[in-house]
Amino acid sequence: MLTGGLWLRFLSGPDIDSLGLSSTEIVAAVEDAVRAHGDGRAVVEPRVHLVPDNDGAGHFNVLRGHLPANGPSAPDASARGVSGIKVVGDFVANYAAGLPSELGLLTLYDAATGVPLSIMDATLITACRTGAMTAVGARYLARPGSRVLGHVGARGTAFWNVVLLDELFDLDEIRVTSRRPESREAFAQQLAAVTSTRIRVTGTAAEVFDGADILVEASRLTEPEPLLRTASVKPGAFVVPYGTVSAVELDLLDVMDKVVVDDWREAQSGRFGALRRHVDTGRLSAASLHAELGQIVTGRRPGRERDDERILLWHRGLAILDIAVGLAILRRAEQQGAGTMLRYR
Repeated sequence: MLTGGLWLRFLSGPDIDSLGLSSTEIVAAVEDAVRAHGDGRAVVEPRVHLVPDNDGAGHFNVLRGHLPANGPSAPDASARGVSGIKVVGDFVANYAAGLPSELGLLTLYDAATGVPLSIMDATLITACRTGAMTAVGARYLARPGSRVLGHVGARGTAFWNVVLLDELFDLDEIRVTSRRPESREAFAQQLAAVTSTRIRVTGTAAEVFDGADILVEASRLTEPEPLLRTASVKPGAFVVPYGTVSAVELDLLDVMDKVVVDDWREAQSGRFGALRRHVDTGRLSAASLHAELGQIVTGRRPGRERDDERILLWHRGLAILDIAVGLAILRRAEQQGAGTMLRYR
């Protein structure tokens, strides 16, 4: 029994792995956070970047947000809330050192007092909440009869993108590729261990995307390169580009019937992002944007209305998603007595 002072719960990666949070729980937490955003009950501050003098080895993203404490679906929007800050590194070459390219740390706070509640490894959180956002977007924006998934990229988020989409749709084929042959082969083996859907490894992005129903671009470019070409996007396709550096052609939005983002203010901020050039050149603007995903989840704007619509979702990653999943993890940890209690003061 902890007595006196203030204590917070530290949750390591192994602690979080031991909790057994299901994919259904993760997707539900993310969808609830998106709904809170659409209802105007969440607070999202645009991310900021810290770019050290490290010869381009990588940078840090700092994400900040707030959700109602009783859960994103809490009826009382003025209820005491939980706020959070995540710092996540983006270091492409970390594989050479046997490290994930994205290592994150999430801190959660009682918004009524400012008291820290938890510090936790956010590496898995970053990966699974990203995949869950792709899945939530697909639930509202992809064609229900989608059968072929094309995925470029094999980083941590890639596994969750593919697995959660595979759970959502009756896929016939999953096509994957990445820059390094060893990474795409290892990714295919990882997927084959958890799905019976056919996995096809290709050598190029063009083969992955050609005629696919769902196209996800999660590449790790250091310089812009058009991996996802406009001609590959057929009628009815759902397109999700979210690489840090642009891997799409500039005219991609010209063929889209609807363009959706997670947060328009976030889409306009920062120096990175798959559609950075499109925003900067005015090809994507408040006038041409169809909606934020939260507006669709809450029914304020329509999602997919026809099978032949080409729809694009650009999600940059919102802090409220990290907070939602982190809060679900914290509650489970409290129930199970997991983690390490640290004296704060």
